[in-house]
Amino acid sequence: MATSCILRLALQTDSSSPNCFMEKLMAKIFRFYDEQSLTDVTFKVARPTALVPAHRLILAAASPYFENLFNGDQGNNPIIEINDVDGDTFERLITFCYTGQALITVTNVGVMLKAAILLQLDDAITECVDFLMAHIDEYTLHDAYMLERETRCELLKQKFIEYGTNNFMDMISLSDEFPSFDVEEMQRILESDNLNITSKEDVFDAIRCWFNHDVPARQEQLPLLIACLRLTQFDAHFLLTRIQPLPGCELLAFKALSWISKPEARTKINMRFTEPRAANCGEKTLLAFSSWINPKVLQYNKAEDNWQEYASINFDYLYYRTILKDDNILFTGGDTKGERIISNIVRSWNIRNKTWQDLPAMKQARCGHCVVELDGKIYAIGGFDGQNALSSVERYTTSDGWKLVKSLTVGRYDASAVTLNGKIYIMGGFNGTKLKSVECYNPDSNTWTSCADMTECDRLPVVS
Repeated sequence: MATSCILRLALQTDSSSPNCFMEKLMAKIFRFYDEQSLTDVTFKVARPTALVPAHRLILAAASPYFENLFNGDQGNNPIIEINDVDGDTFERLITFCYTGQALITVTNVGVMLKAAILLQLDDAITECVDFLMAHIDEYTLHDAYMLERETRCELLKQKFIEYGTNNFMDMISLSDEFPSFDVEEMQRILESDNLNITSKEDVFDAIRCWFNHDVPARQEQLPLLIACLRLTQFDAHFLLTRIQPLPGCELLAFKALSWISKPEARTKINMRFTEPRAANCGEKTLLAFSSWINPKVLQYNKAEDNWQEYASINFDYLYYRTILKDDNILFTGGDTKGERIISNIVRSWNIRNKTWQDLPAMKQARCGHCVVELDGKIYAIGGFDGQNALSSVERYTTSDGWKLVKSLTVGRYDASAVTLNGKIYIMGGFNGTKLKSVECYNPDSNTWTSCADMTECDRLPVVS
């Protein structure tokens, strides 16, 4: 009971301040281990034969394997034989129990992982898996795959699937390794909605390559992988000429054709995947952003020749401006539901994961502004602050956030802007009256210069 109270008191201390007692205690334990002082158990290992002294308490705290061993029949023996792990590997993992670090190399990571699994050292397992995936090019993809199959290590399996998903195009280029994967491994990778591919046809070609490597043995397995394709995203010609002739895939092709041609019958068609993979998985796709109120992202389905809702986005502002940056739609500024409470908020919505991330706010609250990208930098230009047309301009980079640059000559909102030949052009808009004026920004000199006026004036003129 007293020990429990002392422990609670220790845990309640300020964790941000150095715990001198614990540091001294651990330093003492490390010294006892280095000097082999006060050890109370010795392990006898082979290959090579050696005696490894240690402290029971430390090992039992580090691993349930040792805790169960010491509580078992031979737990009180002064010398305990270890026959399942070679001497060098065992010594490295005993050191890990004291220090949390182990010497892992490309040549020993396999045996280290197997031994860490046997000794139930979860942190050592994680360290081995992380090392292996970081050195996958040296270890080879095939060897990593075979190690995962041999150890049945769940963490390695997850990491391997993640690697295959993110590096699919590189993986299938390894003609001497990729075809040797078994159907289960292929399936786990191909099922991913986030498969990083250039086009959906590349996935089909990869399956054909894998199948042709051993046609007799893989003929029955082929439909399992073809079913992982997003078949409803292919057109009828592809389904009829490429999918239907494959052994065992006739029904899959028929279902996909029915899905495309008979929307009213879809509830009766049993298909595993009917939605496209994530929009930014490498394949070009057409997205449209609609409506200020309850905005939606629509995706064009080429096979069905129509637009389908990809996502509904909750953003509590009006008159904001958006821009596509890499895999993200950036939402900038806006009016809080038309209440003339103007915001400088900037949020990023990821197309692939459909998740939000807050970015640094703009220097100036604004709505009805222009947003363009030039040389990897985002510019927010002009707009309205609730009372006046703005002339201020700011530029965003991931390293510096938002920084004010040279202001417009004429403040304006509801204008249009475009980039051309390394410069920004803004035209039209409103500042109490409709504007015909055009200005050009040179980022090298940080200057705005006036151009010839348009012959007609309007808000939000169309530019391209």
